[in-house]
Formats: sequence, C-alpha cells, structure tokens
Amino acid sequence: MKKPELSGLAAFVAIASERSFRRAAARLGVTPPTLTHTLRELEAQVGIRLLNRTTRNVSPTEAGEHLLAQLVPAFTDIDAALESLNVFREGPRGLVRINAPRSAIDLAIVPHLERLACEYPGITLEVVADEGFANIVEQGFDAGIRLGEDLHNDMRAVRLTPDLRFAIVATPDYFQRHGEPMHPQDLLQHRCIGWRKASSGERYKWAFQQGEQRFSVAVNSPLILDDGRMMVQAALAHVGIAFAIEQEVEEHLASGRLRRVLNDWCAPFTGFYLYYPNRRNHSVALSTVIELLRLPT
Repeated sequence: MKKPELSGLAAFVAIASERSFRRAAARLGVTPPTLTHTLRELEAQVGIRLLNRTTRNVSPTEAGEHLLAQLVPAFTDIDAALESLNVFREGPRGLVRINAPRSAIDLAIVPHLERLACEYPGITLEVVADEGFANIVEQGFDAGIRLGEDLHNDMRAVRLTPDLRFAIVATPDYFQRHGEPMHPQDLLQHRCIGWRKASSGERYKWAFQQGEQRFSVAVNSPLILDDGRMMVQAALAHVGIAFAIEQEVEEHLASGRLRRVLNDWCAPFTGFYLYYPNRRNHSVALSTVIELLRLPT
C-alpha cells in the first residue's frame, strides 16, 4: 500500500468531522471538487472506502470511524507541536475553536473579547453557539463550555463563572391577567415557556429548592424552545412565564419590563466550565485563551 500523504489524511478528518464536503472545504480553504479528488486518491491508496456519501449526507464507514478515531488525536498533537513554536515569536498565534451555549458565550466569553483582541492579536477565536452536547474532539473543536453538572470525567475543566441562579419571570401584564404563582406547583396553572434539550430531545423540568425541599415541575408549555434568549424574548412578548439565568434578565427586571416570582425557591447551581481533552499537549493559543477566561480564585 502506498503511504498516504498528510494532506489527504487531513482532508478525510475534515470531511468526517464536518459531515459535509462544503463545510470541510471552507475549513481547509479549498474547493469542494478539489476535496473530492483528494479523498478519492486517499481511498485508492488505502484500498478501502472510508466515507459513505449521498447527495445530502456524508458519514464515515466502519473503517472510516476506526481511522478517524486514530487520526484526530494525532492531528491534535501535530497542531500542538506547531503551535508550540509560537514561544519563539512575539506572542501566541493560531486558531482556537470553542463550542458553547449562547448564555455561556454572553457570560463567560464576551466580557473578555476586548482584552483578547488588544493583548493577543495573533489569536483567532472562533465560537460556535450550540445548545446541545457536541463531541468537541470529533467535530474539531479545541474546547467546549457547559455547566459543571454536565461535564464528562475524561475532560480537563476550568471554572469560568461563579455559581448561577435561575429567575422565574414574566411581564407585569401577564401577572395582572393571570395572577402570580406563590408556590412552584402553582406553575401548573400557568402558561410556561418550555425548554427542550437539543442533545437528547428531553423536556427540561423546572427544578426548585428551598431548604431541604427539592423537587421539579413538568410545566405546561404552549411554546417550547431550545434557546435561552428566545425564551426571554417570548416572555417579553407576554407569551407566559419563563426561566432564565439571572444575568440574562437583570436589565429587563431593572426596567420593569419583567417581574420576578418564586425567588426563594431558586437555589444557586454550579456555573459554567471550559473543558478540553485530557492530553499532554495542547496549543499555546488554547492555553492563553484558557487563562484569559478562567475565573480568578
């Protein structure tokens, strides 16, 4: 078997990770026809089909999945080795890709963007908003951000925010017409804006705690969303009662556009963490971003 070139293997990893020739081509800076030709050459060299492809879908074959699992960490190590050369330049350089929910982007990334741009002009930060639980390794991300309770044990993690709290909110007009819930169970008599987890498709049950009492409520939802910002906008449109992280609604509460209820039942929960593969080597650019975003101790 003729030994494949590194460029062909890189093309395969990009296509298999993106599940799309178009997106992979954009990621590598080549045209889709060029990428198709490169993949065909690679498959001819190894003598086995690596990808199943139709007009709409691209997915690895069993052999392709096996090869992908071996190549992803290898290319990560290569990238880290190349990035380590940045110590001989004037500052860290390179691309850092992060997958995070929108609320985490607002709370943990946006406040640091000005400093990143001013102090580290050689770093390009790409942030992809995702409410699900992406496989950051397979999809080519350097790191992800999730709540502490959702972290995987095989990942390193760095805390980005202090503990957070949810706020149960609606417009004053809604409460005037429908009354205010005095106990979490009263929410069953109200229109509540539901949230469905993008990763599992599971409807989220609103969790409450007061002292030793802990329980969850499967609220009635005329509207179900998978995005926190949309839930706040729906509440502002008088659709019903929403739950949101406090910081996402503090301006609306201060202006009186939203009113908060059941405050005593909303206990703190673990905040956001940045997580990344538990490997020995990672890029200087990623290390710089981690330290920039890290919550001071």
